Amino acid sequence: MTGLVPRRHNDIADDLRHQITAGSIKPGKRLPSEAGLAARYRVSTVTLRRALAVLQGEGLVEKIHGKGNYVRHPRRKIMYVGGWGTLDPWTAAEPTLRITVRSTTVPASVHLTTLLKVPTGSPLAEYTCLSLEQGSPQGLARIYIPRDLAPAGVLDDDSVCREAATRFAVLGPSPATIRETVSARSPTSDEASALRIGNNMAVLAITRIATDANGRVVEAGLLAFQGDRVDAVFTAHHVLNERPNQG
Repeated sequence: MTGLVPRRHNDIADDLRHQITAGSIKPGKRLPSEAGLAARYRVSTVTLRRALAVLQGEGLVEKIHGKGNYVRHPRRKIMYVGGWGTLDPWTAAEPTLRITVRSTTVPASVHLTTLLKVPTGSPLAEYTCLSLEQGSPQGLARIYIPRDLAPAGVLDDDSVCREAATRFAVLGPSPATIRETVSARSPTSDEASALRIGNNMAVLAITRIATDANGRVVEAGLLAFQGDRVDAVFTAHHVLNERPNQG
């Protein structure tokens, strides 16, 4: 019985991987066109795209729609601080990190109705925040606030909420409690598009619910980070109850 013959697309991925890791193709550089690479390796474009998909899945290459395939910059992890609901100050202050913020008003979908405990169709203020390092996306946050609770100017790009938004932080007044649910899963199509990753790459997904002292949900945050580019840190503080001296 003969052994399995290596598939051609794996050979191509190995060759391109070696060129990238050896520095022959620098980070940020565009690879030759898919048709050009297919001609160079004497394979079909289907086989060539399978090879690129391997490298995209490893985080070495990203495909930018309408522009081509680019070698990604070396991975640098960002840090999300659980409980505080924010990127850590050092991450947010990195000069190479840029966060774009878009704001609008949207009606509450069925999913948001469940999270925020508001009627379906209720107006919500939505912030969409995308973090990029040297132009490469790392994290996506969609933050929703009931419109009647939104701070003044929340839909204004120059509002006081913008600084909080650039840290993926809770936008409104300090809540009484923050509940975060964390899971690793495949990206949605919107997340894959925004983060420029394949559907075979995992994302770290965080659903963050902020509640005020009266038990009202004041904000819901849906966050997604590339699984290999984030550390989520959660710290538990043990509080000792002091007992009064027995007389």
